Amino acid sequence: MAALVWLIAGVLLVAAEATSGELVLLMLGLAAMGTAGAAALGAPLWLDAVIFAALSGGLVFLARPVVKRRLLRETSEGIEPRTNVDALIGKRATVESAVDAHDGRVRIDGDVWSARSFDETQVLDVGRTVMVMEISGAVAVVWAEP
Repeated sequence: MAALVWLIAGVLLVAAEATSGELVLLMLGLAAMGTAGAAALGAPLWLDAVIFAALSGGLVFLARPVVKRRLLRETSEGIEPRTNVDALIGKRATVESAVDAHDGRVRIDGDVWSARSFDETQVLDVGRTVMVMEISGAVAVVWAEP
């Protein structure tokens, strides 16, 4: 029964995160779901409370700042969420077909993008790991990693 209560609380907290966007309720919900797992394995109530406190503390104070840094970017207007192509800048990609100053293809997070090299003198061979410097329209501008 305790596992079901923890699970319901976790689902409600995760759902409530949609209203805040600060990731605190999400972390508490995940901690509640983890505690539901411990309760389902037969942990006593006092241990459930300790597990919830440890998980929620770790997630809120350790994982949340890392996740927020990955989701946000600093602009001249302040801090804004990374969306769509903004989230690709700085990622690593693999060259699928030779990339030069005018044409090529790279694979970024499983998706194939048209690409061109950041340095017009570079020709990047297939299989090379590159970094996405910017997105220009539908073209990834990439730089060879050392």
